[in-house]
Amino acid sequence: MKVLFIAANTEQINMPVMPLGLACVAEAAARAGHDTAMIDLMVQQDTGAALEKAIADFEPQCIAVSVRNIDDQKMKSPRFLLDDVRATVLACKQLSPAPIVVGGAGYSIFPEPALAYLGADLGIAGEGEAAFTELLCRLEQRRDLSGIPGLVLPGRGVMAPVAHVSALDDWSLPRMDFLSLSASLSEMFWIPVQTRRGCPLRCSYCSTPAIEGAASRRRSPEYVADWLQTWVRAGFRRFFFVDNTFNFPSSYARQLCLSILEKKLPIHWRAIIYPKQVDRDLVKLMADSGCTHISLGFESGAPVVLKGMNKKFTPDEVRAVSGRFADCGIERMGFLLLGGPEETRETVEASLDFADSLQLDLLEITVGIRIYPDTPLAVRARAEGLLAPDDDLLRPRFYLAEDIKDWITPRVTKWARAHGIAYPEQRPT
Repeated sequence: MKVLFIAANTEQINMPVMPLGLACVAEAAARAGHDTAMIDLMVQQDTGAALEKAIADFEPQCIAVSVRNIDDQKMKSPRFLLDDVRATVLACKQLSPAPIVVGGAGYSIFPEPALAYLGADLGIAGEGEAAFTELLCRLEQRRDLSGIPGLVLPGRGVMAPVAHVSALDDWSLPRMDFLSLSASLSEMFWIPVQTRRGCPLRCSYCSTPAIEGAASRRRSPEYVADWLQTWVRAGFRRFFFVDNTFNFPSSYARQLCLSILEKKLPIHWRAIIYPKQVDRDLVKLMADSGCTHISLGFESGAPVVLKGMNKKFTPDEVRAVSGRFADCGIERMGFLLLGGPEETRETVEASLDFADSLQLDLLEITVGIRIYPDTPLAVRARAEGLLAPDDDLLRPRFYLAEDIKDWITPRVTKWARAHGIAYPEQRPT
């Protein structure tokens, strides 16, 4: 089949993001023998004209639309991002009779309500490599669609449970063709790399289990290093490991750094760090292999709040880990997530003081926690009467502790201004 893949995301919440997930599915479809083309609306000046041209030139028999973000997760004046995606789906319907399939990280959190809202023909929840290629095969052969993992049909829901790829090396990272049109040698773009999927940490508010599952699965470090080398030979040097936690397990992180060092890849890279089980040897390996920037999701400086979030680290561990990266000259960006269960004025002040004491290079502060379905936070919010029983949470809802509701935003705004931070945007501290 001729399949057109559309990366519908145009939101640059923190930085321009390349459509790695969609490219992985396109790679799987190409390897299964389908004729594929891809368009990234992020890099199009006139998205309507670009979409019209792509459909007219390629004449697809199936159109796959990726939904990355549902909203911007900002409690104050949240931006609902599905309207633009819905407009893309509608444009595709007007330009082509091909069935439209939606999927992606954001979509997978809300498979049934998002499909209904977007008006697409089918949806794939969860990882798409195996499920979408199976769907293409059955559509091409006009066979029954029942039993395809994660398949969602309008008005009928999820037809079979989501399945997760167990051996990631069986599904290749995308060739450069699928991402190079979105890539740039400029300072804005970092080539995304995903070496692991799934997260077992189960933070109380996190949507990752709905997208990737709770079991951690990994690519071989040697395969990842080979893929990086392909990009390096093409002139690219900046990479972003988008794994939820680069340092878990630490043995894998070490091997990955060693594989990069063995190939002598002249790269700069960034990663997301869970502030636990990060010793000086690992930090040095990261620095030696090209790590220049890490995101440190410590969220709070108050032990009672961390416990409520089901975090497995303490403020002392955060301080130690942060210091090790600073000692190696690696830029540190920290995150505070304020207002959740157990939050009080005292815990907010403790968190602000704690963040200040870390002397981070960048700090982002979020007030109010986006509530996602099937999370402990959603269960608590319903028990406290903050959500209607039938609220599917597609429209953004936020948890903010009642006792600090009127106090916290003015307080954080004042603190941020005093510290040179343009809250709620991130700025150098």
